[in-house]
Amino acid sequence: MPTRVRVVVPASTANLGPGFDCLGLALGLYNTFEVTLLPEGAETRFDISGEGADKLPTDSSNLFAQAALSLWEDGERNLPGLHVISSNGIPVGSGMGSSSAAVVGGLVAGNALFGSELSRDELLVRAVEIEGHADNLAAAICGGLVLVAMESLAVHSASIDVSVMKVVIALPAVTLATIEARKVLPLSVPHADAVFNICHTAFVVQALQRGDFSMLSWAMQDRLHQPYRRELIYGYEAAEQAARENGAAAVTLSGAGPGMTAFAEQGHEEIAAAMSAAFAGKGMPCRTFVLPVDRQGVQVSVLS
Repeated sequence: MPTRVRVVVPASTANLGPGFDCLGLALGLYNTFEVTLLPEGAETRFDISGEGADKLPTDSSNLFAQAALSLWEDGERNLPGLHVISSNGIPVGSGMGSSSAAVVGGLVAGNALFGSELSRDELLVRAVEIEGHADNLAAAICGGLVLVAMESLAVHSASIDVSVMKVVIALPAVTLATIEARKVLPLSVPHADAVFNICHTAFVVQALQRGDFSMLSWAMQDRLHQPYRRELIYGYEAAEQAARENGAAAVTLSGAGPGMTAFAEQGHEEIAAAMSAAFAGKGMPCRTFVLPVDRQGVQVSVLS
């Protein structure tokens, strides 16, 4: 078994409008972890650069370490330690799957270092046990567009080929925890709204497969979560309008937010600039990213 590995995990955007908790898309922005296995009983430590360097824990309480060490199954011996050099490109608390990247990265590293030999499907099940929601996790593991469904004893996933495309992510300086974004959702919804989302989700998948932005422009509507969550993001409506006026076919929340995802066939830089300016006009700082779809998912390599 190796003692040093490198793991690269992509960002992701989930829900994609109507596909609440069942669609995820991997994006070309990455966290890279170089992991060295330390002797039993040694303390786990992190050297973190990039996003979250001043926020994330640097000991065994780090989510990456918890995921990795969860695969150490010999209860008769002390846990080994890990030295992790983490270079983070995925913003924390952005709706771009930073916690999923940590969980997936840790599991893949532990899988390699401890000789667990778990398949991608098995890794997804373990990841859901830790993180709870499969959409970002499956996208980070598999890359591309993924469909997920969770049952009491099973996690189902499928990968869908998508057209070559880029997306715009606008990230306003809003602190919005996923748990808070869940609290604003109603406990029940009208039957008509559920049917609306089922129909539109099917067409979102078709539009992304074909690269049909005309279809995407009407398909990527939602009645289950965005009408409630967008109210938590000051400047959302102005940014959405600016994106559409500059050529975006569709604009959605990225996961639970506060990030926003804009889909367009072209003019991505102009759309990003317009969304940033719209937030600035509301007194809200905003970062933007123009990202391709990641098609490989998590990658692991052995270091000498």
